[in-house]
Amino acid sequence: MEPTLVPAEVQGKVEAYTQVASEPAPAAVSASAEAESLRQEIISSGRKLWERQYVDGNAGNISARIGQRYLLCTPTRVSKGEMSADDICLSDMEGNILAGNRLRTSELLLHLEIYKGNADARAIVHCHPPYATAFALTGSAPPFGLHSEYETMIGPAAVAPFETPGTRAFAETVRPFVRDHNTIVLSNHGIVCWADTVTHAEWLVETFETYCRTWLIAQQIGRPMQPIPDAKIEEILAIKRRMGLPDSRMV
Repeated sequence: MEPTLVPAEVQGKVEAYTQVASEPAPAAVSASAEAESLRQEIISSGRKLWERQYVDGNAGNISARIGQRYLLCTPTRVSKGEMSADDICLSDMEGNILAGNRLRTSELLLHLEIYKGNADARAIVHCHPPYATAFALTGSAPPFGLHSEYETMIGPAAVAPFETPGTRAFAETVRPFVRDHNTIVLSNHGIVCWADTVTHAEWLVETFETYCRTWLIAQQIGRPMQPIPDAKIEEILAIKRRMGLPDSRMV
């Protein structure tokens, strides 16, 4: 008797289902060593954001994927400079809190939109750095093509239109940009950055804020800024391809 041949697309769905179904229960995931390590990374990055004055009060939020079905996220109404491991919640991909004693931030919807739109996004930082947020107030991003580090790590930043924070409409504003940009200016609000780790997402915040500040300082010199030659931009894009970083200029 000949073996039954299963179409590749069906086999792929079966394998994906088996992988998800085999994941531990939420309580086990929340108590795992991986979750504890991610919590400490979130706490460390939150403290850096607060110390750099990229967040004030209880503003900003951080999340990180854990497996295929879950993510860890910061709660609402907690300063990012004063978080403990017990503050970090476990959520599913629909925003339901499965472990933790705090209420989730309403802006978790923003994070979920990015995760669902780009499988490469494993961690997200949303905050309000002053110079970056100054651009957000104008509904614009700083010019690109001028600074090598900025070009390598970020490049053109997207600008999402304003919507009321915390709403589903707000979360959906980033949908067109999540594949080709790792940094998005949220008009009249702040910025959101995604990367493969929480630490790397926080680095993108630092890179973007520093570039915004540097560009504004350079304007005060009173001399034209010198763009990076197109040929050199192509070399930078080649580096980004090797690093697996997104850029809307790459086809």
